[in-house]
Amino acid sequence: MIEEVFSIELPVGERLVIKKNRMMGKQPGGKRLTIVTGIHGNEFEGQFVCYEVIRRIMKDKDKLTGTVDVYPALNPLGLDVAARTIPKLNMDLNGIFPGKESGTTMERVAAAIVRDISGADMCLDVHASDSFVKEIPQVRVNEKFAEKLLPFARLLNTDMVWMNASATVHESTLAYSMNMLGVPTMVVEMGVGTRIHRGFGTQVVEGIFHLMREIGMWEGAVGEIQYPAISTDGEVEFIRADVTGVFLPAIAHNHYVRKGDKLGEIISPLEGHVLAEIRAEKSGLVFTLREYPFVQEGSLLARILTGIGEE
Repeated sequence: MIEEVFSIELPVGERLVIKKNRMMGKQPGGKRLTIVTGIHGNEFEGQFVCYEVIRRIMKDKDKLTGTVDVYPALNPLGLDVAARTIPKLNMDLNGIFPGKESGTTMERVAAAIVRDISGADMCLDVHASDSFVKEIPQVRVNEKFAEKLLPFARLLNTDMVWMNASATVHESTLAYSMNMLGVPTMVVEMGVGTRIHRGFGTQVVEGIFHLMREIGMWEGAVGEIQYPAISTDGEVEFIRADVTGVFLPAIAHNHYVRKGDKLGEIISPLEGHVLAEIRAEKSGLVFTLREYPFVQEGSLLARILTGIGEE
């Protein structure tokens, strides 16, 4: 059932509307899972996840015992133009939660989203990376809530769980606000901005149904899942460019590298020579890899999860 969560007239003659699809199982008073995405308008991985979750539930609706709410577009204006922030305002919606009921337009949007999700038993906030780097499927959780969330994060069929990873789980984000309000909330991140990787999406969807079965919401069949590597910030090595040029990777994404392995090189198209060779300082799994070739000094090239063995 399609429901309107929030709507408001805009000065330009348009109307901002946020909708959700509510699917109620045979036990309406049972568990409630919320899946949200589209906070950043240049991240489309969550669109496929929403589609596939709804498709699979509707195919076997009699197997659903709880309620699933799917919010595909929390920032519909940004999605319209593939903009990370809210167009014209240049505001990051994921930086104004929990919002204010009597605040600015976007504070009211944030408050309405929080109000609608409140009371759920679980919330998944699905993101993609930006257009510069590609991420393997991962769950990101704030260290403050890690003890409570980790048992659930292990079930989502991702390649890793990164605790306290980035601004996506810090204060003023949806995930942080919902966790503070007592709704266990995890951020799922994968792929690259403005793209859809169906393999990654299918992998995460399988994890979502496994999670639903484990918390007593789904009686249908689920496939096998993998269990993730668990990281902390101290076990992640950041590889950054020290010169400006074009980055040519020499490794594959989601592969194990050893200390000293060549990760790539930065070249000069103008001068026709290699400006820098990039090598791993530690062994580990390459879970982030540069997609956008042009780099400047300080640009992120890769992230390596260290402290794990090669499988």
